[in-house]
Amino acid sequence: MQLTPEEHAMLRGDKGPAVQEAIRFQIEVGSFFGARRFVPITHAHVMGDIEVMGDGGLQHLRSMGDQHARCVVPTSSNAQCMHFHDDARLRQDVDEGAKEREILARYKTMRIAPTDSCIPYQQVYQPKLGEHVAWGDTGTVIYANSVLGARTNFEAGKASFAAALTGRTPAYGFHLDEARAGSLLVDLRAPMRDPADWGALGKLVGHPPQDYFAVPVFDGLGRMPSSDELKHLGASLASYGSMAMFHMVGVTPEAKTREAAFQGRAPRETMVITGADIQAVYDSYRYVEGGANIVVFSGPQLSLFEMQDLAERFEGRRVAPGMAAVVTTNHMVHSDAKRLGYVDTLEKAGVTILQGVCFYILQRLSQIREENGWTNLISNSGKLVNTITAHRFNTVLRRTDDCVDIACTGTLA
Repeated sequence: MQLTPEEHAMLRGDKGPAVQEAIRFQIEVGSFFGARRFVPITHAHVMGDIEVMGDGGLQHLRSMGDQHARCVVPTSSNAQCMHFHDDARLRQDVDEGAKEREILARYKTMRIAPTDSCIPYQQVYQPKLGEHVAWGDTGTVIYANSVLGARTNFEAGKASFAAALTGRTPAYGFHLDEARAGSLLVDLRAPMRDPADWGALGKLVGHPPQDYFAVPVFDGLGRMPSSDELKHLGASLASYGSMAMFHMVGVTPEAKTREAAFQGRAPRETMVITGADIQAVYDSYRYVEGGANIVVFSGPQLSLFEMQDLAERFEGRRVAPGMAAVVTTNHMVHSDAKRLGYVDTLEKAGVTILQGVCFYILQRLSQIREENGWTNLISNSGKLVNTITAHRFNTVLRRTDDCVDIACTGTLA
């Protein structure tokens, strides 16, 4: 890799051992991916919770702290795995909880803002077209690349910390023009009426290729989708297909026309998605006999407007005996939702609201499932019903209205 004088100084250790170690690691990553240089970044979003990073990751964080590491660009943190609220049904390990609190404390000494958010693009920081950032978490990366036109790869835990310390990242993948060209045309003929429809669409498009460098181009919707709809699409594409970018003609900034989205090239493949195809995704899920069941609105965390919508749907209703209903959001959204009465409405209905976490990374989740006897997990999140199967839930994707009805009636439909 070709280094600038400043980068050579980092490599020599002129800016301290933590920065020296970080740029050494970044050079290894860049060399592996064929990067010839670094690009400066304006923001980093790090992934670090005890469930994901484990004791080894915590020790790395301690080492950086002992070396007086300080982030040189504004840096936020992804969702954590601890909810830090008393709930007998979601009991978490005390010792692991102490480690999670240590992680959050160490963030502050490193100039990392512990936002505990997997939707930073909606509340924390919105990079501009062409702006280079270093973000962890698949859902954040695909939204930044696609909807905002910023540039980032999936930055793993150590890589995101390294970028925050050096203020740069290797120039490969989606930092480069050529990787951002569309490769797959999706002729969208389905009426998209619910967030779950977008998750189903992500499954249909993402699952067959499972290709990080595949870039689907959606055309034919005929309207401007909301931020939350695009959020669910991106999270699902990233979950099912490991994809880091999509275009939507007339919607996303690098797809003013179909030709622009493909950078003048012909699509390698064309898919047609109809309403029947979306319905077939719902029909493919089956309930299984068992004990109690749970409805979860999470993955990604909910925006303020999703909290408002759910509060309206649960108004005057109550979660049925034998059912559980859980919502996750970040601290900023929770604060406003509390002020506006949405939190009180949901909690009055028996909904559990968790702050700063995403449900599928909750610490000791498999044991929590067993302790509560939960069998079926119903959600309107395409990402959640895919990622959480590792914890042995039987997952079912349903539209939002159906999820609320199931939670309040106890009837699986």
